[in-house]
Amino acid sequence: MTTEASIADVGAVTAADAEAALLALSTPGPDGTRVLEFAVPDAYCAACISAIEDGLTGLPQVKSARVNLTNRRVRVGFAPALGTALSLEDAIRRSGYRTHALDPDTDSNRDPVLSELARAMAVAGFAAANIMLFSVSVWAGADAPTRNLFHWLSALIALPSIAYAGRPFFRSAFAALRVGRTNMDVPISIGVTLATGLSLYETAISGAHAYFDASTMLLFFLLVGRTLDHLMRQRARGAIANLARLAPRGATLIAADGGHAFVPLDQIAPGDQLLLRAGERVPVDCRVISGNGEVDAALVTGESLPLSVGPGSELTAGAVNLAGSLTVEAVRAAANSFLAQMTALMEAAENTRTRYRRIADRAAAIYAPTLHLTALLTFLGWGLLTGDWHNALINAVAVLIITCPCALALAVPMVQTVAASRLFRSGIMMRDGTALERAAQIGAVVFDKTGTLTVGAPLLNRQLMGEDALLQLAADLAAHSDHALSKALVRAVNWVEPVSGEVREVPGEGIEAVRTDGVWRLGSARFCGATVGEDDSSSRVYLAHDGQCVAAFAFSDRVRTDAAAAIAELRQAGLAVEMASGDAPGPVAEVARQLSIERFAARQSPADKLDRLVAGEAAGDKLMMVGDGINDAPALRAAFVSMAPSSASDIGRSAADFVFTNERLTSVPFTLDIARRAQRLVVENLGIAIVYNALALPLAITGHVTPLIAALAMSGSSILVVANAMRLNLGRDLVAAPDGRGAPAAARQPA
Repeated sequence: MTTEASIADVGAVTAADAEAALLALSTPGPDGTRVLEFAVPDAYCAACISAIEDGLTGLPQVKSARVNLTNRRVRVGFAPALGTALSLEDAIRRSGYRTHALDPDTDSNRDPVLSELARAMAVAGFAAANIMLFSVSVWAGADAPTRNLFHWLSALIALPSIAYAGRPFFRSAFAALRVGRTNMDVPISIGVTLATGLSLYETAISGAHAYFDASTMLLFFLLVGRTLDHLMRQRARGAIANLARLAPRGATLIAADGGHAFVPLDQIAPGDQLLLRAGERVPVDCRVISGNGEVDAALVTGESLPLSVGPGSELTAGAVNLAGSLTVEAVRAAANSFLAQMTALMEAAENTRTRYRRIADRAAAIYAPTLHLTALLTFLGWGLLTGDWHNALINAVAVLIITCPCALALAVPMVQTVAASRLFRSGIMMRDGTALERAAQIGAVVFDKTGTLTVGAPLLNRQLMGEDALLQLAADLAAHSDHALSKALVRAVNWVEPVSGEVREVPGEGIEAVRTDGVWRLGSARFCGATVGEDDSSSRVYLAHDGQCVAAFAFSDRVRTDAAAAIAELRQAGLAVEMASGDAPGPVAEVARQLSIERFAARQSPADKLDRLVAGEAAGDKLMMVGDGINDAPALRAAFVSMAPSSASDIGRSAADFVFTNERLTSVPFTLDIARRAQRLVVENLGIAIVYNALALPLAITGHVTPLIAALAMSGSSILVVANAMRLNLGRDLVAAPDGRGAPAAARQPA
């Protein structure tokens, strides 16, 4: 959970106690600094970032301040010798935002901001629907007593509903005005408040018009957009937390006297000897001292095949020991382990995105003050020229309502909603709302190999040596093992009959069977006494009889059936394609040959893939990363936009912007096509909002629009924006072709 470091919450009775409580929540930073994280739940736009960071960087003790809109937090590096931690909290609050310090050792899945927005949206929707029923009767020509009754009933529904549903806007506007600045919520709050007050006044004097429907409808539409925006951001969180959970809490330490004791992870030091049992995850980077076994090293290489390990083998933190007990020696502390480095890479990559600006947010800097000034001048102009201040107020309210940024606020999120729905129908999930805008701008796609371009399951390619009949015997031996290559051997024959006699599996080596005709072994080259050549274009299994190798079998991963079609569509769209894999050069080159990929790289570590993306960004390239392994997570997070299949690791899926569950690689070009169309619709919606305001504002200023007409016009502009966004639904969804591939681009009708 989060921890508020205020005097009341921590039980402190003096400022010194509060300061000590805040420092206790800080963590060490570079050059003797400390780092504190604060929650800022009301931060949601570019103006919020500037206000908070400017307020903090003005303090002498602050060395760095970075707002992350994805998780609504601000990370502050400060020097305690130059100023207090309490002043950091005060600076954020003086900027107009609620805040509290976060405890780095705790976490929570509860999101109070989303809960508040959802409740407010439900209340506003209920009120708008019911008030509209009364308004229709009034518009139909109800007599005065009936009209007055309906106005009072509308007031009874609207007043508590507006007070409750409008809290997110009222609170934000008040906080901004209190510190002498403005934001998008200020004109919304003023317009809703004045329309409600004017409606109540008209109801009290039995006036012909009331505008409760306009107020509640305005709130409902705006809350829909804000709830969607928050939900999109929420889905982008958690990848780093999930990655951290891969680290075990400790390990079994082998003492000098041979005894065993469990020690916490942070107490493991280089040189410590640890016992790693089957099924346990490697706690820190270490080296095998004794024992043989197999480990799942997908965290490092992204490859699905287990690796055989023995004395001298290097193990990285996060790998899983699949078979056999190993005695290992720690070579790095947990803070410097591979898993810690992965987490640091992902945090750095996430921070590179915090500055992304939405088009509507950039417009907020000039929209709100311009609208305030226009409404004020309308009020003063009509009042001074006509002396009718009541009519002047009505015209000013009409200006505020008709130009309320509802259409502007919906321009982006409504397209995102329709796009997310369209992608979902095709088995593609969008995890980050900003991903659509970024996907529309990419110029190249970087693919991982195993599990992405290939299916991630080995297939018997050919028998390299030995009589054909030996394949059946090898499959009979393989039936005793659950190894991936053993299963591939079993699948390669019509039937198997497990070998009888004394059969045992040697972890990390293979299977040995003692039969009447001698000793048979199936497994690695070392286990079977085979000579390994230079060709590493495939994985191999050997068969030996009485110590002499008699057969060898080559395996390769299968390329996805629609990989060629997907790459062809990408090239047709003008995008470059390349491949980066942690596998050996041979398999990588073979897949590149099959798919006609000219640019590819083998034996790529997570840092290598990340460096490729960073170098591309430095050169001005906008790259998309498509991968599936935990080792791809930093690259997925750092890429301009990223995508992963549903078969990817949990961390890989959490780090990606898009996840496709349909097992069709043509989901990649389909997603990019939707993104480009969505970007065009966003621009069109913003154009609609601008043109609408350019036409409606003069009419409201000149008194040709009443608040009721203004509310209808405002709603009409919102409906027009929504209808334009719905055009994204035109055309066919991604469907499976008869051969199992995704439908080609030509089969999808453009909108």
